[in-house]
Amino acid sequence: MVLINVPVTLVVSLIISLIVFNKNEFIRSFTRAAFYLPAVSSIVTISIVWKWIYNPMFGILNYIVGIFGIEPVNWLGDKNFALLSLSAVLFTLSVGQPIILYIAALGNIPSTYIEAADIDGASAWVRITRIIWPLIKPTSLYIIVITTINSFQTFAIVQLLTSGGPSYRTSTIVFQLYQSAFWNDEYGLASAMGMILSLIVVIISVVQYKFLSNDVEY
Repeated sequence: MVLINVPVTLVVSLIISLIVFNKNEFIRSFTRAAFYLPAVSSIVTISIVWKWIYNPMFGILNYIVGIFGIEPVNWLGDKNFALLSLSAVLFTLSVGQPIILYIAALGNIPSTYIEAADIDGASAWVRITRIIWPLIKPTSLYIIVITTINSFQTFAIVQLLTSGGPSYRTSTIVFQLYQSAFWNDEYGLASAMGMILSLIVVIISVVQYKFLSNDVEY
């Protein structure tokens, strides 16, 4: 789930931010509000909505794929689709804050850099990779670290939508910790799992900081 959610959230949020940044204030505000709304909504409410979307009998997702002649899919009960389905839910909860941060970071880039690139005939890809990306690295580092931590801590949507199934395909570390402590009364094992998870997150965060830290000031 971490390997799916972190890069997808980073890339999609950056693309959306680049698209709406040069739009008028109304569009920017609407985009920020629309994508951030799930992050401030009740996780139970969000899960209920997605459970209805994924319903194998009358869910809207199966209705849409049925238009293209695809047979109904048990999105949360099929081991081939359950993890991807939960990752989609997690993405909707994760993408709002990065969009807000990226739009703010893009606004802090001096316009003279972009104007100079335009005068030199730089393509959009060159402007993004050679100018924009290096200057928003601190923001990207923060987004990657926070999204990684939040992905590792995924629990509520697993508990509410799949309970770790099918065949443990969606059983995250925190959900397994919860089961060990409150289902099996193995508090020592759960505590050890929590310590190991903390260590994993710290190590990954240090590696991310090493590769994405930037001393650029503007």
